[in-house]
Amino acid sequence: MFKISSFVHTNGLISVRYRLPPKRRLVGCRFSLLNDIIARPHSLSPSPNPTHRETHKFMASLSSPTQPPPPPFKRPPVTKPVTARSQTTLSPQPPPPSSSTTNSNSNKTHSLTLTQRSRSKILDIQKLKDKEAKERKEETNKKIASRKAISVILRREATKDLIEKKKGSKRLLPRTVLEAIHERITALRWESALKVFELLHEQQWYRPNAALYVKLIVMLGKCKQPEKAHELFQAMIDEGCAVNHESYTALVSAYGRSGLFDKAFSLLEQMKNTPDCQPDVHTYSILIKSCLQVFAYDKVQALLSDMESQGIRPNTITYNTLIDAYGKSKKFAEMESTLVEMLGEQDCEPDVWTMNSILRAFGNSGQIETMEKCFEKFQSAGIQANIMTFNILLDSYGKAGNYEKMSAVMEYMQKYHYSWTIVTYNVVIDAFGRAGDLKQMEYLFRLMRSERMKPSCVTLCSLVRAYGLAVDAYGRMGCFAEMKGVLEIMEQKGCRPDKVTYRTMIKAYSANKMIGHVKELRELMESTEGSQMTWLHREKPDF
Repeated sequence: MFKISSFVHTNGLISVRYRLPPKRRLVGCRFSLLNDIIARPHSLSPSPNPTHRETHKFMASLSSPTQPPPPPFKRPPVTKPVTARSQTTLSPQPPPPSSSTTNSNSNKTHSLTLTQRSRSKILDIQKLKDKEAKERKEETNKKIASRKAISVILRREATKDLIEKKKGSKRLLPRTVLEAIHERITALRWESALKVFELLHEQQWYRPNAALYVKLIVMLGKCKQPEKAHELFQAMIDEGCAVNHESYTALVSAYGRSGLFDKAFSLLEQMKNTPDCQPDVHTYSILIKSCLQVFAYDKVQALLSDMESQGIRPNTITYNTLIDAYGKSKKFAEMESTLVEMLGEQDCEPDVWTMNSILRAFGNSGQIETMEKCFEKFQSAGIQANIMTFNILLDSYGKAGNYEKMSAVMEYMQKYHYSWTIVTYNVVIDAFGRAGDLKQMEYLFRLMRSERMKPSCVTLCSLVRAYGLAVDAYGRMGCFAEMKGVLEIMEQKGCRPDKVTYRTMIKAYSANKMIGHVKELRELMESTEGSQMTWLHREKPDF
């Protein structure tokens, strides 16, 4: 690596010059034969000769490890010393004196503070990056979901056109026909579903499927078509499909939903005598729910006794069905005893549906304090509220006129990102309408439309009721222009005034002897009596 360039002998010292490779800087190095010099005592004795003094100075400079070697002759000064191997080991230089303890402690504290700040900044940056990544992922998922939804819609439309064009064709694709029939089952379009099912029978690749028969029977039961359900049940048996307890349960549900309890109980006895078709807790729960909907509590008790004799224990769904029905009927003693019995079962634990049923029962009856106590107990038991729970709380506080607590629930929902549903909007719009705050009510109505939610019958009923109250208020004050303006707003919003609204306006005009307006409104009310207005008198849906 190093190449010797030349030797120079001066006053007992040998200077050796090395030459580095071409890519490095050439540095002159001096090595002294210290052993030979130390061995000669005359070299260490003082001498008046100035050349000897220079020699001693040069020796002193070599003894210091921090002193850089002198530069070579006619070469630029070297900034970094080159460490060279000598024949003697030089003693290291003692460390420099340390600074004060106070300064060192303050420096350490300052460095720790800076480190903590840097770590907190790094954590904040990491959190921000994670949040941005999560938002990007959610946006990507939304785009993918929208694309999938569009593709599903397009495929369904193409399926409809294909089925309409190829009626009677025996060469349709299985996926096309099955998607068409499942879409109609989901939408409860039983007539169209049965037509597609007939088209399915004509296909060359068709094979009987018991699961498809069960889905069709359940759909017909929901659509109150028990005779059609029975025909499909018989067709399933004729085609050789295996009949199990699910098939029987579907037909029992169809009879129970239509109120044909004699046939339902007869079929239940047939299940008991059929091998591999014994009724289970699901069968009994469906039949109990059908009996509770028509307030047949004696049949409910008979079914519960039959379950006990068969060794079938009620599950959480059975108890929730009973609690909800007793709560709606304001049978609070039976509701509480059912809850106590449920808590005594080892395999049954209350869930959010249990909590919602009890909160709804006490909230609708105006027992707000009891509702709040039950809500706290369920939360302490580890049951988390859902959007249905908050809808029940909002409706209960709105009917009780407790708008402060209602506002607190809305703030809580906003804080923890609970998305509003159509039921939430209906409840809040109705509450503001009852309070006479038309501006806030109309703002919420516009907000609901901006989120592409279609107003339901309940929404329109709430608007009509609120506008009717405004009409009544303006009529009492004699503000007839404002009262007529409310009627125009209702027409613009698509809300058809009901009889109560018209009668309120007629009463206000009659009190002020405005006969022309009274006659005009009566003619208008008579013309609307023939139209269908049953949607204005529907009650709120069960949420």
